[in-house]
Order: sequence, then C-alpha cells, then structure tokens
Amino acid sequence: MSEPPGPSPAGTGPYGFRAAVSAAVAGLNAGALAFVMGTGIVSTALYVNGAGTASAVLLWTALAGFAVLVPAYGWRLLRHRQRFVADLLGPRAFAFLTLAISSNVLAARIAPDGPIAVAGAFLAFGALGWLLLDYGIPLALITTLKRDPTFDQVNGTWFLWAVGSESVAVAAAVLARTTSGPVLPALAVVCWSVGLLQYLLTAAIVLARLLARPVRAEGLMTSVWIFMGAAAICVLAGVRLIALPPGTLLLTRPVIAGSSVVLWAFSSWLVPLLLALGVWRHALRRIPLRYDLGWWNLVFPIGMYAVTTHELGRATGTSWMTTLGRWEGWVAAAVWAVAFVAMVVTMLRRRLGGRARSRVPGRPEGAPGKPGFHTT
Repeated sequence: MSEPPGPSPAGTGPYGFRAAVSAAVAGLNAGALAFVMGTGIVSTALYVNGAGTASAVLLWTALAGFAVLVPAYGWRLLRHRQRFVADLLGPRAFAFLTLAISSNVLAARIAPDGPIAVAGAFLAFGALGWLLLDYGIPLALITTLKRDPTFDQVNGTWFLWAVGSESVAVAAAVLARTTSGPVLPALAVVCWSVGLLQYLLTAAIVLARLLARPVRAEGLMTSVWIFMGAAAICVLAGVRLIALPPGTLLLTRPVIAGSSVVLWAFSSWLVPLLLALGVWRHALRRIPLRYDLGWWNLVFPIGMYAVTTHELGRATGTSWMTTLGRWEGWVAAAVWAVAFVAMVVTMLRRRLGGRARSRVPGRPEGAPGKPGFHTT
C-alpha cells in the first residue's frame, strides 16, 4: 500500500493552486476588465493601421482575458459577496462598468470582419450590463449612508459612467452598418447623447475635486487618464454615427461632426496636462513607477485617442490627422507591450515570492502567500 502524498509547496500542487486562485478571486479588482478594454482598443488601432496579424493576436488575447475574468467576477459574487457588495457601494464602484465596456469594445472590434452573431452577442451582453450598472451604481452611491461626505471620494474611474454609454453607442453604430432596421441607429444616437452629458457632468465634478481639494502625489492615479479617454470615445461614437446611412439618425450630421471636432480638440489639449501630472508625480515627488492594474487605465485612453484621431481624420478628409492617428496607433501598441510585460513580470515575481515564503521555517507548507493577481 503506497503512502499518501505529502503536502505540496504553495502553488505547485492542486491544493496550493486552488488556494492561490481563491485568494486571487477574493481580491479581484472591480476594474480588472480594464485589461480587456485596453487590449481590445489597441487591437482596433492596429486593425485600422492595416496590421492584421498583430491586431488578431491582441483580439484573441482580449477574448481570453474576457473568458477568464467574467467567470471570476461571478465566482467572487457567489463566494465573497460581502467584499463584492462593499466595492459596489464604494467610491470606485464605477470601475465595475469595465464589465460592460470591455464587451462593447470587443463587439465593435469583431463586427467589421468577424461573425455578426458573435459581435451581436457581445453587444447584447454589454448593453445589458450597461443598463444595470449605469443606473445601479449611481443609485447605490446616492442611497447608501456608508460613503465619504467630501469630494475626496471622487476619482478618475467616475468617467467610466460616460465611457459605458459611449461604448454602447460605438458598438451599436458599427453593427448598424451591417444590419438593417431602426433599432441600432436609434440606440447609438441615444447612448451618444446620454454619454456626452454624463461626460460633461463628471468632468465638472472631477475638476472641482482636483482644483478645490488638495491632491497628494500618492493619490493621483493613472485613472485620471480616463478624463481624456472618455472625451475620445465620445468622438469615436460621433464618427461612427456620421458613417451611418442617411435618414437613420435623430440628429443632423453637422451637429454630430461639430461636437466631435470640439471634443477631439479638448482631448488633445488634455494630453500635455496629463503628461505634466505624471512628471510631477514620478519625477518631482519621486513616487516609484511600479506596475498595478491602473496601467491599463492608461493604455485604454491612449489606444482610444489613436483610433479616434485616425477615424475622425478619415471622416473629415483631413490627411494630417489620419497620419497622426497611424503614428499614435503604434505608440499605443508600444504602451500596451510595456504594460503587458510589466504585468507578466509582476505576476511571476509574486508567484515566486509566494513559493519562497512557503519554505520559511515555521510556516506550514502549502499555506497560501499573497494573491498572484491582486491589484490596487
């Protein structure tokens, strides 16, 4: 009779692996799907640049991330409901909208040359998630008494409120070009209009927070880049609306085109300001540049701005803008590569660090270390 197997080192046996996965799900960031958002939009930027192979690789990477993270959200809701609800009632609750936004980004990327049924399924999932969260999160924040009564709770993730609406508009407008009927064009126009007003309201709140309250360098996160990304996706939605057949829009094309140009100019104006804030945080205040999930809040706006610039230039016949958008697409791809490598290296270091800690004398073998995919 053989002896029963002894305990496995952390992360090397089935029990260590399960403990690591359980810990990772328990600490899963509400905005973990920002990885899918960033990867999906950079895939779109490469697609419009004609880099089909690289775009397809990033598309499949985004799909894999979506297939892993969406069930993880469900698992966390079932097994760690208190922590899930606490996040949903907290100041970073808007980060949950990445669930809907990532699905809509994938729908818009798949629609041009992929199965329409698959793109439609992603849009349906994203639109339903947007409908529930776009109302649910503000309602939860308004009605809960467990919140900070000052502006200190306001952060860049609040712009995801507008990004969620605009992501539905973009995906619906793209799909409307390959299908018939008035539903998708009307949905796209309504969501574009709603998202535009949500952006203006959120911008006023965030600017009031930044200008009226002290901002510490430690508290200034990369999510502030969503300020620019939200304006850029409003422009992209407008460009997609302009491309729809005549007679399908509730607004005139000059109104949409004029608003899009103004928003593109404003998003361009924001870029030097955001870069200067980054220099202040890391070069002057010497905050270490370490990887966390917030890096994908940087990748998404850069990729979105690249796609927006290219597509607005093509829609308006502005050649220099189209050329600029192509170059920005390659910059977005480089930023994605840096973020992806940093993510993988960080995960490997934490994994190896967990194994090393499991060998410390006095520590029970198989005891889990820190979660392998925990971000702040």
